[in-house]
Parts: sequence; structure tokens; C-alpha cells
Amino acid sequence: MSRLTARGLTLAYEDRTVVHELDLAIPDGAVTVIVGPNACGKSTTLRALGRLLKPKGGSVLLDGQDLAGLPTKKIAQRVGVLPQSPVAPEAITVGDLVSRGRQPHQAWWRQWSEEDERAVTDAMARTDVTALADRPVDELSGGQRQRVWIAMALAQETELLLLDEPTTFLDIAHQVEVLDLVRRLNHERGRTVVAVLHDLNQAARYADHLVAMKSGRVVAEGAPAEVVTAELVREVFGLESVVVPDPVTGSPLVVPGAPYGSKVSDGSKVSDGSKVPDPR
Repeated sequence: MSRLTARGLTLAYEDRTVVHELDLAIPDGAVTVIVGPNACGKSTTLRALGRLLKPKGGSVLLDGQDLAGLPTKKIAQRVGVLPQSPVAPEAITVGDLVSRGRQPHQAWWRQWSEEDERAVTDAMARTDVTALADRPVDELSGGQRQRVWIAMALAQETELLLLDEPTTFLDIAHQVEVLDLVRRLNHERGRTVVAVLHDLNQAARYADHLVAMKSGRVVAEGAPAEVVTAELVREVFGLESVVVPDPVTGSPLVVPGAPYGSKVSDGSKVSDGSKVPDPR
């Protein structure tokens, strides 16, 4: 089943087409991760799935209805979107920013309610930012800010959550922290998550469903164990590699081929960057 689908989706910036007639069904209740080289159209696709970008052709459907015909507020009640590198209003506190996630549920006759308070309190607790409530967002570390933005998206209490490169600019510890949080939200609350990630190994580790894109088209999709192969890495990223089981999770782990000039198992030196040592 899929509540969110793309049919024949073509996306462009002015005269430059970025995504070509893409068909995609997002599995409900799963974590879907979109990967691919720079400028392949993955972030552009995510923007269209959240109606931040109008399609040049085709459509995005939410529960069978074309997003283009739905009121913005109705979409915001059902789909939470965390764009790439969001910017907070100057001097806004953590509590105030997270509270903005409740705006889609409010109206002139219904302002702040007990339900809003519960949703914000719960979102801040789940992202471990409660103690930061009175701190200005611009004084926080990168990992803290990212958790706050995710808390705001969670406060919307949408069943679908779209995250565009949520680990960008974070160190490895904060990257794992954020992705562990996303996985917990999926497991504990059944949230359907779609994320764009640069790191293929992180994608393979956290995704239930992996979508690999190249040049605006889907090259492969499915469970990471089925999709991530040396052949796919070569086709999509132009990189020679060995794919082995992750010693912690068992998910596919991509080990890049030997770097130029290094010695490999037979004692020779790699001169063209393509020779990969035998993993046995």
C-alpha cells in the first residue's frame, strides 16, 4: 500500500529538466531513503512530494488525490516536510519554533489548545530538546538545531515525514543521533518517512526501502540487501567497490576500491583507481 505516489513526474527549473517521467510509490509505515550522485534529482523529487515544487508534467498523489488540487493547510496536516538547511527566525526560542508545527491545526476560532500543548511537549521529549526550550535556536550546535527542526515537524503530527538531507553539515556522532531518532519514530509511532541522504552506507543501514537515482530517473529500488551491489554502485556512482555485510547490522556495507597508488593484496600498485582487492 502507498498513500504517497508519483506518476509520470517530470520536474524542471526553468528550461532545465531535472527529473524525467518518474514513477514512485512510497511504502506506508516504512523508512524510504533516496540516494544518488549530486544533481541526480533526489532532493528535487522530495520537494515535489511535499508540494514545494510544481511538476512540469505528471502528478503527485496523496491518498489518491492530486496534491496540486489540495489546500495547503490540508497537506500540512498530513505531510510534514523538513527542507534542506532550514533557517529559523532571528532570536526565536526552541519552544516557540517547535510550537509553529501546530499552525496547520489551528484556526481563528481555535487557537492554542491542550492538544497543541501535548503534541509540542511530546515532540520535544522524543527529540530530547525539552531542556533547551528557552534557548535561542541560533545559539545551538548543529546536532541540537537539527533535533529541534525535527521536533517541529513531529509536532505537526503528520503520518508522513519528508526529510531533505537531515544530516548535512553534522559530524558523524550527530548524524547517527539524528538517524537513530528517525528510526525510533518509525518503529514506535509507525510514521512513514522519506529521506534524502548522501551517505550510501547510512542509507543501507537505516532504510527499509532504498531508491537509487541517476540523471533524474530511478535506477533501482527495493530492500537494501537486494539493491546495494557492486554493480549498482558502479552504475550510479561510477565507483569500484566491494559490498560486504555490516558487522553490526548485517546491512550492505560499501567498501570503496583501492585508492590510486596504493598497494593491494597481490603487492601491485593501483594505477587507474579501478582495481579492488579480493575481500576474502
